[in-house]
Amino acid sequence: MKKIILFTVIIIFIPFVIVSFFKIDKKEEINLNYESNTIIRVKRLSSGEIEHLPFEEYIVGVLAGEMPIYFEKEALKAQAVAARSYALKKIEYNKDNEYDVVDSVLNQVYLDNYYLKEAWGNKYVDNINKLREAVNDTSLEYLDYNGEVIDALFFSTSNGYTENSSLVFNIDLPYLQSVTSMWDSSTSSAFRSTKKISSSDFYSSLGLEKSNILNFKVLKRSTTNRILNLSINSTEFTGRELYDKLGLKSTDFSLKQDGDTIIIDTVGYGHGVGMSQYGAEGMALEGYSYKDILSHYYVGTSIKKLLN
Repeated sequence: MKKIILFTVIIIFIPFVIVSFFKIDKKEEINLNYESNTIIRVKRLSSGEIEHLPFEEYIVGVLAGEMPIYFEKEALKAQAVAARSYALKKIEYNKDNEYDVVDSVLNQVYLDNYYLKEAWGNKYVDNINKLREAVNDTSLEYLDYNGEVIDALFFSTSNGYTENSSLVFNIDLPYLQSVTSMWDSSTSSAFRSTKKISSSDFYSSLGLEKSNILNFKVLKRSTTNRILNLSINSTEFTGRELYDKLGLKSTDFSLKQDGDTIIIDTVGYGHGVGMSQYGAEGMALEGYSYKDILSHYYVGTSIKKLLN
């Protein structure tokens, strides 16, 4: 009888061990806090369709598209507030238009869950939860200046300073003034870069006759060392013109010719106005909060919360 009981216990115990051993601990996705009924109309450039998205869901997709997933949480939270502010400004500006924003760098890059599941694979849940936490922790917060939502511009990497909005976009916004950003050189691989193009492409892009000699002169720099005006073989350009025509990473650049090649060295990446994303990461790594980051890059602003 004892043998029969022992045998029965073993039969029951073994399947339990097998099931327990192979049990999969599935991670669950964090839910977003939907405290507002705000909807944003997003034009998808690939299809031409206009999607009506819950506002906070859109912000998660912008975080995924605009900032590296490995960034510190406080940097992601700062980006969430900046992205939310930028989007609110676009909703306000485009209220009589067919859509509020497009899903590309023309406004803010937005990536949907279908794309992210394909891109992240088995890291999807961990990654999406990290972004949703950043959005939930700053739920409905935006940046205000004197009672108005700000145009919260941002860019990748500074050259050590951000730039005044008046020198880039011809509009002087008091909250988009030059500030130091000393963190970028240690956090961003794009802080210094070199671009090489053929002299034929260089001169044709600028509408100039090809020359064997490059006579490059800087006529005026901003206080942040970005080029405002220059001349190439006696023809004058703005730094912004070369930035656009040659696809440069920054207007802090130098030029030299080596045979049939033009070598362009740049410092920084992006237009330089507003929050430097890699500067934000550097501040977060040093222990600054997202509020510290936003206060530093958006001068004189305060954080407010969107109401229904």
